[in-house]
Amino acid sequence: MTETVVVGLDGASWRLLDPWIEAGDLPNLAALRETGSWAETESCLPPVTFPNWKCYSAGKDPGGFGVFWFEHIDLAAGEITVADGSDFHTAELWDYLNDAGQSAGVVNMPTMYPPREIDGAIVAGGPDAVEGEYRSISGGYTHPPELTEELESRFDYRVHPDPLLSSNEERGAEVDAILDALESRFEVALWLLDERDLDFVHVTLFYLNVLHHFFWDAEPTHRAWQLVDEWLGRIADREDCNLVLMSDHGSAPTTTEFYVNEWLAENGYQERTRTVDERLQRLGIDRETVLGVAKRLGIVDILARVVPERVQQLVPQEAGLKRDRKLEAIDLPRTKAVASGQGPIYLNPAFDTESVRDSLIADLRGLEDEHGPLFDGVSPGEDVYSGPYVSEGPEVVVDQRPGVHVNDGVGGGTVMAGPDRWAAENTRHGIFLASGPDFAGHGELDRISILDMAPTLLVAAGCDVPTDMTGEVLPIFATERDWDRRESLEIADGRGSDVGEDVADRLEQLGYME
Repeated sequence: MTETVVVGLDGASWRLLDPWIEAGDLPNLAALRETGSWAETESCLPPVTFPNWKCYSAGKDPGGFGVFWFEHIDLAAGEITVADGSDFHTAELWDYLNDAGQSAGVVNMPTMYPPREIDGAIVAGGPDAVEGEYRSISGGYTHPPELTEELESRFDYRVHPDPLLSSNEERGAEVDAILDALESRFEVALWLLDERDLDFVHVTLFYLNVLHHFFWDAEPTHRAWQLVDEWLGRIADREDCNLVLMSDHGSAPTTTEFYVNEWLAENGYQERTRTVDERLQRLGIDRETVLGVAKRLGIVDILARVVPERVQQLVPQEAGLKRDRKLEAIDLPRTKAVASGQGPIYLNPAFDTESVRDSLIADLRGLEDEHGPLFDGVSPGEDVYSGPYVSEGPEVVVDQRPGVHVNDGVGGGTVMAGPDRWAAENTRHGIFLASGPDFAGHGELDRISILDMAPTLLVAAGCDVPTDMTGEVLPIFATERDWDRRESLEIADGRGSDVGEDVADRLEQLGYME
């Protein structure tokens, strides 16, 4: 049977890659476009790691599985909690492959921690597989569990690069560590494919997008993509192998930083209280400054070990308070709206949410900077999402214009500014490419949805498509395929996890919850 390798290129966009392809810098990617079928893709809103990796693997939007960003906001209960892999209520592509008797491996895909049992192997990765703010996880990230020791002894495998990149001024050891990590992902994926005789392997290069964020198209990112291109050539040369490339979203240069909660406060949708962070900020003490000093002195590990987590959390970020600490600075009984980053906005049910929403949508649609409207769209949540979890989602969703970063910090004071920490921001348009024995070479296709990928991969593997997958099966097969709809699988909830704070800390250091 033909094997399939899916390479998940976090944050990849043709906007970034086309100039390098045209210059001859990515010859293997150019050859794959010549012989395969490829397209620009549209991600679900918001175009972020959480939820879009699961949108790909589950074939449904966030309303179908219950995670809308890196955090859950419940204003009725006055709670904000950080999401991890145990919060996604859905079966995935590999579960249906297993159900059809095929084995699968998943390497380094965000949303997969804590790992769960499948017929094959899981190596969890991305920002959610963590153990403390500045420490890479030391175990518990694989299924089967004994695979961890084998990966570390055979490949010196690390879930996260070390030292971790946290600034666009760090172009030495931090970038080298990311390139080493990208290489190890490929090595492990192909080793599992051969050693475990798997039918299907998915591997994600999460830290590729970290380079996009900090450097956009500068030399560190260019080096990484040349490494990726070399590995794509090796996989394409494998006998009887389908190679599929995809991304969870795209990226584009950052032009504008929009602090959505500061705007909500300035425009009467949010009321504030005073916190200790305000006094620390006035003294010039923030997490970015402290981390920079600690890295220069080489004492990051020491501080992480000896400074209690509760004390670390008291040091504010430059942009203001994040995740659950946002509520410390918000007078919730008098507040109508609270936002997550990059899109979702939640309304307080203590107010007339319909009138608040109408007013909020109208106000947000009118926002502009020197480049034009900040948002390509502002919509009610039920117009964006479908499925059993829509009622748990945001009441308002903004579609940030390419180049706009919607920052959710509370208490930073600024509403709109130029680029802050990231040189590039996520966009809604990513990439898809399919090449190999099972796929025809149709060249460039019209734009597709990220939700189309799982149904298409299932049909390519000879499987039927579950009824709760809402994407289309793409007409890109070398021979005609017969398929039908099937009942969806139930995956047991309650895997449980206690890593929410650690996930948030890692996201903050990388800038995702900045």
